This record gives sequence, structure tokens and C-alpha cells, in this order.
Amino acid sequence: MGLFGKLFSSKEKESLTQGLEKTKEGFFSKITKAVVGKSTIDDAVLDDLEDALITADVGVDTTLEIVNRIQKRVEKDKYLSTNELNGLLKDEIENILIDSPDNSHRDFHLSENKKPYILLVVGVNGVGKTTTIGKLAAKYKAAGNQVILGAADTFRAAAVDQLTIWSERVGVPIVKQDMGSDPASVAFDTVQSAVAKHADIAIIDTAGRLHNKAHLMEELSKIKRVIQKVIPEAPHDVLLVLDGSTGQNALEQAKQFVQTTDVRSLAITKLDGTAKGGVVLAIAHQLKIPVKYIGVGEKVEDLLIFDKHEFVDSLFSQKL
Repeated sequence: MGLFGKLFSSKEKESLTQGLEKTKEGFFSKITKAVVGKSTIDDAVLDDLEDALITADVGVDTTLEIVNRIQKRVEKDKYLSTNELNGLLKDEIENILIDSPDNSHRDFHLSENKKPYILLVVGVNGVGKTTTIGKLAAKYKAAGNQVILGAADTFRAAAVDQLTIWSERVGVPIVKQDMGSDPASVAFDTVQSAVAKHADIAIIDTAGRLHNKAHLMEELSKIKRVIQKVIPEAPHDVLLVLDGSTGQNALEQAKQFVQTTDVRSLAITKLDGTAKGGVVLAIAHQLKIPVKYIGVGEKVEDLLIFDKHEFVDSLFSQKL
């Protein structure tokens, strides 16, 4: 059961709603202007809606998809009022988001036949990757799991140091080597340690240097090869961390990582400090990759499970 299931608390809902506040403010002010003085959803309203979505960094392709869907419903049902626009938007935005086929992230309880669960985390520097790993470690441990961290971003001393601080803060072991060591060697040692210690999950940090995609691709491929010597089906998940405040740049980063490695899920951070929260829709829709986590603050509890219904509901928690 996830944070947005029966155990979902009002505090978590409040964190989500507050985290999307800046996106909502810009989004709804645009929509309000679109419907002022109008009684039905006409072409002018749809044009203004299109502008509002693009301004919220939903992206052109995803915006056109949403607007086209609404237009078809207007044509089918005839003379829909502007009062119904909220409901139409909620439905269509939720429809373009996809659910994760693996729901273990919702309650941080792992299947016995997938232990140790190997989670490979990728993303460029500065997106909050290491912090996200630390928060995930805290949540998995709080759920009763034995967690081990792997510091395979060996090209930045700061990355290893930061992950070490998180390991100490959370109280979980970390596998690391000297700066400049082979990342695949660190990953291999981490998985071996997880097996030897009967850990439930190993979370492995990796470097993200998109300026040299060929090198990054080879590095990640090597990491996969060596950990599969220990656990043939590993990694069980490859989580890409993106900075939501960078808007369409985050989408471009995601596209490059998808070309480089087998990204299976997403975590989108820093949504609380931006009006570009619509990029969540663009990334999920265009890449057809499920969003598992969103970050709306600095605290551990500000890393939230992504649930498309609750996300859209919070986005529309303000009336037109």
C-alpha cells in the first residue's frame, strides 16, 4: 500500500499540493483568462488552453495531444460549458500518464524472489540524484528492509562524500572505493556484499556525464555486465533522476539517457521551486516511462510516491 493508498496521510497530500503551488498559480491564471466571459468551450478557449499548457512546460507534443482529446469530446458532446473544462482537463491529463508495472515502490516492500533487489540510479550532476538515493534508503529502511548503498560515481569526490554522509545519517552500510576507481568494480562489490549480508536492496549511484554519451553508455553497460555475474536478472530497476525545475531541458536529458541505457522508471525532483511542473506530463507521456517518485522539498518525507490520480487532483485543487 503506497503513500497515496489507504495509508496516505493528510500531511503528504499537503506536501504535494504545496509542492505544485507555483505550477498551479501560472497554470490556473492562464486558464482563468481563457474562460472569462465565455459560456462554451470554443476554438478561442482551446487556443488559450494550449498556451496555458505550454507555459506550464507540458511541451508542444503533449499539449496538442491533450487539447485534441478535449476537442474531440467537445465535438462529440456538443456545447460543453467552460464550467466542465476542469473535469475534462483532469480526465485527459490523467489518461496520458502511465502506471508503473512494478508497485513495490509504493510501500517499499520487496518481493522475496527479488532479493537483493538491485536499483541502479542514473542522472546528470546537480539533479538531486545522490539526495534522492539517500531519501530512498531512509524509506526502504523505515519499511524494515536491510539496505546497502554503492558509491559508483567515482569521478566526483563530492558524490562519494555526499552518499557517505547519507549512509551515516540513515544508518546503512556503503560500499565505496578511491576516487577514480572503476565504477563497475564498485557496483560488483556492492552486489556481492548485498548477497553476502542477505540485504533486501542495494541502491547504486552512477556517474552521469552526457557530454560524452559513448563513454557513459559503455560504463553503464559494463556495470550491468558485472553485476549480472552475481545476479543474472539485475538490475531490477534503472531509475533516472531529473530536475523538474529545468523544464524542457529535463525532457531532453531524459531522451538522451533513454538512448544510452535501459531507463525503466523516473524520479523528478525540485518541483516545489518551479512553475514548470507540467514537465512531469511531458516526460511521462513522450517517453512512456512511469514516474515513481517526485521531490517537493529537502526533507526525507518530501520525496513522495507518484500517483497520477493524486498528482492531477492536487494540480486541480484550486477552482477556476
